[in-house]
Amino acid sequence: MSSDNLESLRHSCSHVMAQAVQELFPGTKLGIGPAIEHGFYYDFDGPHHFVPEDLPKIEEKMRLIAEARHPFTRTEHPKAEALKFFEERGEKYKLELIGDLADGTISYYSHADFTDLCKGPHVEHTGKIGHFKLTTVAGAYWRGDEKRPMLQRIYGVAFDTKEALEAHLHMLSEAKKRDHRKIGRELGIYFIDEEVGPGLPLWLPKGAVIIEELETLAKDTEAKAGYSRVRTPHICKEKVYLTSGHLPYYKESMFPPMELEGEKYYLKPMNCPHHHKIFGSSLRSYRDLPVRLAEYGTCYRYEQSGELFGLMRVRSMQMNDAHIYCTIEQFEAEFLAVCRMYLDYFRIFGIEKYLMRFSTHAAEGLGKKYVDEPELWKKTEDMVERAMTAGNVPFTKVPDEAAFYGPKIDVQVWSVIGREFSLATNQVDFAVPRRFGLVYHTAEHGEATPLCIHRAPLGTHERFIGFLIEHFAGAFPLWLSPVQVRVLTITDGQNEAARALAAKLKAAGLRVEVDENSSKIGYKIREAQMEKVPYMIVLGPKDVAAGTLAVRLRDGRQFMGVSEADFLAKVLPEKAEKRLAPAW
Repeated sequence: MSSDNLESLRHSCSHVMAQAVQELFPGTKLGIGPAIEHGFYYDFDGPHHFVPEDLPKIEEKMRLIAEARHPFTRTEHPKAEALKFFEERGEKYKLELIGDLADGTISYYSHADFTDLCKGPHVEHTGKIGHFKLTTVAGAYWRGDEKRPMLQRIYGVAFDTKEALEAHLHMLSEAKKRDHRKIGRELGIYFIDEEVGPGLPLWLPKGAVIIEELETLAKDTEAKAGYSRVRTPHICKEKVYLTSGHLPYYKESMFPPMELEGEKYYLKPMNCPHHHKIFGSSLRSYRDLPVRLAEYGTCYRYEQSGELFGLMRVRSMQMNDAHIYCTIEQFEAEFLAVCRMYLDYFRIFGIEKYLMRFSTHAAEGLGKKYVDEPELWKKTEDMVERAMTAGNVPFTKVPDEAAFYGPKIDVQVWSVIGREFSLATNQVDFAVPRRFGLVYHTAEHGEATPLCIHRAPLGTHERFIGFLIEHFAGAFPLWLSPVQVRVLTITDGQNEAARALAAKLKAAGLRVEVDENSSKIGYKIREAQMEKVPYMIVLGPKDVAAGTLAVRLRDGRQFMGVSEADFLAKVLPEKAEKRLAPAW
């Protein structure tokens, strides 16, 4: 089934669910009920507090409505008549929506005795709403505004075949087991403390190890690609963000300013204005270009409370950021080099499915949502498309989602269980360097403004580690595991030998712990497996006497009588080469 037909199916499901809810729970008022990716939701306001136990009852009612095969019919009415119709039914949220619409005709969709404000389209009749399942109950502010009423939102998923629904439900079940918030807490990676503030993660020692490994990977990769590292402050005067255009275009996502010595300072929401300042701090020649400035800069964005979600949506983020200043002639090679960097990272992390979303502007947004430079928009969008096509990099075009200063590539990846994540971005900026007066001297002894490529292949530590937790279900490959080896003693008599072994393994570059507690060995093994430690070395009296190791992998496989040299000969290359699977 096409995506348009699936959207109609899911939108029709939301109407059927709304009818079922109003029949089962009289007095419930309707908010909005759109189709979304994989399914639908509807927002309700009423005396009944929905709980998960209500969902099977609502589903059963929906099935009865589906079996009746009620036709979906569209009618159009004058605005005044629409206002009167929904006022008589006490649908205050619909009245607000109608009030925001332009004068003219208003469309309804009806089936059976149910009518909703809607522009459609829908399936032919309720019998064609496909295979569905209601999944969760959540709260949602009316129109996303924290100052407006909190409504109750019921989510569902819907597909055209039973097999597609079952496959999606299996993925959701796996995703629940892999929830990065749950695993992150269990493995001691991070936590969020309400006294510190929502959306401000605190990284525990094991989380810090993962961050440092990712940062080392990025620094090594970028050094080989000719990047120079810089550092910039966490706050900045208002004038810089007025110059960049972030204040008029991005103010709602910025923390409010601080007043100091008659000046307004903002927490930085992104690094690019600071990097522009660094580029402009010295004279540049065409011979100097491209200039590639990289930074792991911490940024702060005021995400709405209702949008915060574990590590995926936070207010403090450390970004794998860089800006490339180049000529038009250099653009294609630089842009493709960034795309290939993405592909190299995908190989390292075992990301097999990905998509580059090429986001373009919409003409009606010029001067409002986008910089008003129609010729430059066309030129740079053509340049990006040529580069992606020439490099044989798969992409899909998405209109009206560009950055305010130029087109961009948003990178979507899928985890091993098929869950989609927005990972990173690769943006073209034809406008802001000119605002900062950035120039380089050309070969013809004139001046020109460089193009700027904004890129962040690993996104932010927060979002990327959240993805990796779910992708690997917390069982990170050896190089990324906070604890790589745990030495387990059977009795206290092996403690000294365990410490000596741990020291040798640490000296070889491994992260090692020794479990010397007095618990039984079975308990120690279970603890290490629950903590996803890649390698366990069990030391008993016979092992110490023989000078060999009993090696146990977290997948349960065991290897007896292994020498220290053989263990290191297998494990060290696995770590150095960043292998995804153990070398045994």
